[in-house]
Parts: sequence; C-alpha cells; structure tokens
Amino acid sequence: MEAAAPSEDGRRQDRLWSAWMAAGQDGDHAAYARLLREILPFLRVLVRRRCREADRCEDIVQDVLLTLHRVRHTYDPARPFTPWLAAICDRRSIDALRRRVRLAAHETADERAFETFADPAANKELDAGDAAQALAALVAQLPPAQREALELVKVKEMSLLEASRVSGQSVGALKVSVHRAIKALRQRVGAPE
Repeated sequence: MEAAAPSEDGRRQDRLWSAWMAAGQDGDHAAYARLLREILPFLRVLVRRRCREADRCEDIVQDVLLTLHRVRHTYDPARPFTPWLAAICDRRSIDALRRRVRLAAHETADERAFETFADPAANKELDAGDAAQALAALVAQLPPAQREALELVKVKEMSLLEASRVSGQSVGALKVSVHRAIKALRQRVGAPE
C-alpha cells in the first residue's frame, strides 16, 4: 500500500519545521522552543497509534522530545523534517512497548501490594540517602581519570564519543577507565565481580 502524497499544507508545515530545526541547530533557542511546542500535537497523534493509555503516551512523547534533543545535530536541513521526526517517534514508541512487554513478563499485578503497614523497614528513604552518600565518598576516592570517565559515561549517560570529546581521553581509554572504576567500587563494597 502506497503512502498518500503530502498535501500542500503538509509540505508547507514540513518546510517551516525544517527551518526552525535548522535555526535551532545554529543556536536560535526561540526557534527551537517554538518547534518543540508546534510538534507536540503531531507527536501525540503518532504515539496514540501505538498506545492507548494517556499517561503512557505522554511518557513516550517526552522520551521522543528528549531523543530529538539528543540527536538534533544529525538532522540534515536539506531533507524533509517530518519523516525524520516520525521515524524517531516510531522507534521510541516501539521501544516503550517492548520495555512494557519485557517488564510484564516478570511482574505480577497485586492490588494488595499498595497497602502500607507500620513496619520499621517501610521508611527506607533515609537508608537510600546514606547509601548515596557512601557511594559518593567511594567515587571521590577513585583516581581522577576513572572518576571522570565513570561520571561522564554512567552518570551523565554520554556516549563514549561525547565523553571522549569532553574529557580528552580516547574512547579506548574511557572504556578501560570505566571498567576499572566499576571493578574498584565493587571491591570496596564487597560485591562479587
């Protein structure tokens, strides 16, 4: 089945979005912000084709916007914007559905699980804060190259290439530093390797 040819309004909208994206790539924050506002209804329609729950749809839309922001430098202004955006939206939607199926295969719904009880272990936020402080102290003890590699790649979730540019370390050196940092942290907390 062939896709219908885009209408003149659709082509005009695509050119406008493409121009805003190109301006955003060149540092025009106002054009980029306008683009993000304008594409929201389009993204919601695309996501609703694969997902019916409103809250889950909004999560996927937000994921699409984050992905768009992260990969905006890959857009070629000489090419149509709408198919590029739709491909990103489609992939994020499929990823969300796959994640949901994967989780559903290992989870069981139990309405009683949401009941609360007077149990001393129920307030674990304090323990989590203590654990976070202990982990931060352990990370601070790492050699500077390992600490920086761990923070860039694992905490800030940069790609190895991005982290390489920021840190000045080669991709190979970053991989080794992250591996050694994780190994050192595991040894310090007594976790099996």
